[in-house]
Amino acid sequence: MPARLEIFAIPGLPMVREGDDLASLIADAAIRADLTLRDRDVVVIAQKIVSKAEGRAVDLATVTPTAEAIALAAEVGKDPRIVQVVLSESTRVVRSRPNLMIMQHRLGFVMANAGVDQSNVAPADGVQRALLLPVDPDATAEAIRARLAERFAVKLGCVISDSFGRPWRRGTAGVAIGCAGLPSLIDLRGQPDLFGRILEVSIIGFADEIAAAASLLQGQAAEGQPVVVVRGLSWTAPDATVAELVRPPQEDLFL
Repeated sequence: MPARLEIFAIPGLPMVREGDDLASLIADAAIRADLTLRDRDVVVIAQKIVSKAEGRAVDLATVTPTAEAIALAAEVGKDPRIVQVVLSESTRVVRSRPNLMIMQHRLGFVMANAGVDQSNVAPADGVQRALLLPVDPDATAEAIRARLAERFAVKLGCVISDSFGRPWRRGTAGVAIGCAGLPSLIDLRGQPDLFGRILEVSIIGFADEIAAAASLLQGQAAEGQPVVVVRGLSWTAPDATVAELVRPPQEDLFL
């Protein structure tokens, strides 16, 4: 593992709108800031700007809640339209209580509100919107990675990050919801530890650790730094998508 890492934001990105070419926006902003991407850099992109570019905003005025959504909204004390959007993005309700819904998202993630968010979604035109996760974050990460790698003639990794709560711990942390050009997991089982003992269960959530590091700069409020570069990483494990991070049901002790 490296003894030193460098983490920096790419400044000067404009407000992202539906249909924007994120790869071009990121590359142009890096060039304006006199930043050149290097081999093995990992570009970490906040989910919110990916979802905005992909048009994943829902106008709440167009949402008609079902009976299920109305009942759940009464239980949790939320707008039935928001609850309907959450249910539409979910495969099941894991837990619910006033002001909280823990859902299993269609991509397998277990998270609050199925990732449906209204923060930093400016209602400049007076329309109330909710933002959904990208349809296929791994595919988006690969598309952006390939474009940036071609533009800068280097080998890159790309992570799309979001903020999740953690079971049994307070507070949110950055996690990967999509990645490309790097391993999402690094399996250390079978390798010796510092004293020669063979590791039996150690699997590193590599993409999640990168996302968490980048989140320190991205922030979760008004920081306005949605794209961060992590430099100095090394790995030998094969590339794998974030889908590999989702624990299979047969391994889940809490289903």
